[in-house]
Amino acid sequence: MGTARTTSRYRAMATCQRHRDRSSPLGGQAVNVPAPSRHTRTALTGAAGVVVNYRTGTTVVLTGDSLSRWLDCVEHSEAPAPVTVRPSETSWGTSESSARLDVPAPPPWSWRIAASVLLAGTLATRHLGPGCTSFGRLVRLAEVGRNLPRPTRAHASLAVRSVRWAACLFPARVACLEESTAAALLLAAGGRGGAWRHGVATDPIRMHAWICEVNGQPVEEPDQTGDYSPINGTEPTSKRYR
Repeated sequence: MGTARTTSRYRAMATCQRHRDRSSPLGGQAVNVPAPSRHTRTALTGAAGVVVNYRTGTTVVLTGDSLSRWLDCVEHSEAPAPVTVRPSETSWGTSESSARLDVPAPPPWSWRIAASVLLAGTLATRHLGPGCTSFGRLVRLAEVGRNLPRPTRAHASLAVRSVRWAACLFPARVACLEESTAAALLLAAGGRGGAWRHGVATDPIRMHAWICEVNGQPVEEPDQTGDYSPINGTEPTSKRYR
């Protein structure tokens, strides 16, 4: 029995190797599909699958036979089980936003200083090192405190607002990934964690990173963040997803 299972696994991994060496035409360009591993996350959006490599940041959209082959490879690999993305409301790629910018109350000075230091460290981590692994470096930072108790809504909100205040001081790009990473580090410094989320939404397919509170709800985020399904949370114990 052990020999049969081993032979089957080798055959499956050989198939995955051939799948990885193939290229998928996305936007007129050939994109190499990564092999399933502990670094890859798969989000199922109905007719398509979004594959994200958490080490390199490479993102590929698969459909049809390519998606079926990928799912077969995931079944025989150490990759986490796929996550099914809940459908978003039809938006035709647009959403409404308030024309008035709310000005939040400034955070305490101790939080401002800590947020500034940690945001500087986050930006340095992004830029120092090979560009092909900058996404992976930020993910590792964001998940430093993943095993710590989760923060309350007030605690998480203060961390996010502190980082946003600090971001105004930096002449550099601070988007959702950098902001949420710095906020997660700020929470970890205070003994709280497990708050960083990275998810996928549909219509159109898009990704976002944010901070959640103890009940898993997004903090200091617009209502549209509810359209995103986290793909980096607790991994399912079974891969029997089909």
